[in-house]
Amino acid sequence: MGLMIGETAVSTLALVRDSRGKAMVSILKPQDKLNGPKLSVYLWHLFLGLVALAIALPILAVASSILADKKEVWQHLAETVLTDYILNTLWLMLGVGVGVTVIGVGCAWLVTMCDFWGVNWWQWLLLMPLAAPSYLLAYSYTDMLEYYGPVQTFLRTIFGWETARDYWFPSLRHLGGAIVMLTLVLYPYVYMLARVAFLEQSVCSIEASRSLGCNPWKSFFSVALPLARPSIVAGLALALMETLNDFGTVQYFGVNTFTTGIYRTWINMRERVAAAQLAFCLMVFVLVLIILEQLSRLQARYYQIGRGVKASSRYRLNWWRGGLAFMACAIPVVFGFFIPLIYLIYLTIIHWEETWGENFWFIAQNSLFLAIATGFVAVVFSLLMAYGKRLFPNPFLNTSALIASMGYAIPGSVIAVGILIPLGTVDNALADWLEKNFNVSVGLIFSGTVIALIYGYLVRFFPVSLNTVESSLGKIKPHLDEASRSLGYNPLATLLKIHLPLMRGGILTAFLLVFVDVMKELPATVVLRPFNFDTLAVRVFQYASDERLADAAAPAIVIILVGLIPVCFLSYRIAKGAEDYRQP
Repeated sequence: MGLMIGETAVSTLALVRDSRGKAMVSILKPQDKLNGPKLSVYLWHLFLGLVALAIALPILAVASSILADKKEVWQHLAETVLTDYILNTLWLMLGVGVGVTVIGVGCAWLVTMCDFWGVNWWQWLLLMPLAAPSYLLAYSYTDMLEYYGPVQTFLRTIFGWETARDYWFPSLRHLGGAIVMLTLVLYPYVYMLARVAFLEQSVCSIEASRSLGCNPWKSFFSVALPLARPSIVAGLALALMETLNDFGTVQYFGVNTFTTGIYRTWINMRERVAAAQLAFCLMVFVLVLIILEQLSRLQARYYQIGRGVKASSRYRLNWWRGGLAFMACAIPVVFGFFIPLIYLIYLTIIHWEETWGENFWFIAQNSLFLAIATGFVAVVFSLLMAYGKRLFPNPFLNTSALIASMGYAIPGSVIAVGILIPLGTVDNALADWLEKNFNVSVGLIFSGTVIALIYGYLVRFFPVSLNTVESSLGKIKPHLDEASRSLGYNPLATLLKIHLPLMRGGILTAFLLVFVDVMKELPATVVLRPFNFDTLAVRVFQYASDERLADAAAPAIVIILVGLIPVCFLSYRIAKGAEDYRQP
């Protein structure tokens, strides 16, 4: 282990110890630093370039499908459902966008800048709905509010109603219900980034507005909101991307969107090219969102003076204003997390034998295997790519990392279609070659297998792992690389013996984030999974579609509990950041 004691433009001094523990000084010349042999440099670039290409291949396959001629299919879609796909997708984005912005920004301002009873609890409880996928809320509320559900049964008992003709009760299975479910689950994206933005704002700006006679409302709209706009728009873009990715909620509620259209065109109509073209249209929606998010910050230049928000700068609310703030924070948490969770626990308890059978544990093993395998592969590739950028900072590797980070912005259904197109081509070519040359008949080797499923997960969630690993690696000072080089370690040995022990926390975090995302993923799994191979998310979807939510309760609870892992981590990080900003 080396310790830097000096550095010049010509050479570097490193204090190291030999095998007997005796201190000695090593001089590092510029040509001795982490350049390595030319062959190893080429191999490193080739490997990372292939990783980026493999991750970008599904997106390129979907984009290339737009050139195929499918006029008859598109004419049929245009005459029947294409208008519904476009309008429903746009209305869904508009409704969810307004909902998550109002709830996320409002709650972030209340818990950050106002003082009322329970505010310290709501700061982290407001992140809880992020652990529950929207399709779980859709299944739970539909089962609770249906004719034979506990709510309507209770109302008929109280008021003496006998049939459905005696009263009117609203239905959730429409576009409005999908908007409500998605809003309750996705508002934490806006809340999280808005709260961080409010925490980072200088207290001088808020106090200056007060000295100019602004009341709390005017300070919020005139000062705090414009300063937090870039973060709010970034959170809104993430929420809308997840809205476009949703499959379970809109499918269950019978809302025709591009996501359900891709599935029906691929599975029911057997039109793979047309499904890929629909996927391309959905990808255009996502790209427009990304461009709009970037343009919204193009001219924004906001600078802060000072550390952050002091505890004394909070607005102290009286009892009735505090009560309203308490209710405003409680409503999204109670309806977005606690009510569905309590109902699922109730169903699990009363249907214990059916829920916790052998079938459940077999499916849980499938989900665990996929999550662990994908997390391991994603961490290894992320570590190699991040370390390659550290060793050889050049435009090629930076571009490769950027290309490899595109997957998270693309919906899972689009990635699934993009994977099956090239894998199907490879499978057919390989089967023909083996049949022709060796008279051997084989089935699907890649597509329709666990390999394709892990590949799809990797494309979708690799950016999550890469960003986390890069952040952790960036905290290690370059001096340690130079000291390791002075001891005779090559770059790979430096990574294994120096960096990995220092990055254990970051690597574990990256693994857990990918693990949780894989456990919850539904659209890509439904399309890519092998025959008779179910995961917890797929089984919940199947049971709920068959109106058997009691059987789906245990898998749903496991998904929620696993989803709490990143939520607790985010809560800890935000709370720690709040303490840092409030220090003088």
